[in-house]
Amino acid sequence: MNKTTGIYLLIIGGAIVLAGVLIYFFHDKLHWFGRLPGDIRIEKENFRLYVPIMTMLIISLMISLILYLLRKFL
Repeated sequence: MNKTTGIYLLIIGGAIVLAGVLIYFFHDKLHWFGRLPGDIRIEKENFRLYVPIMTMLIISLMISLILYLLRKFL
């Protein structure tokens, strides 16, 4: 491993801690996340299917933007 790998691991760890703190303190205000238009949700008596397409697209865009900014400034 080299120094850059350590920096990336620290940044990823900090992002995970930040996400955990946000979810812990604001979980009641984030109820809409995961129930966006475009998320497929089928619930029947003995069957549940949940495919969070739009939620995953938004998370992917956010991660891509963060990685782009990190590469640009680091």
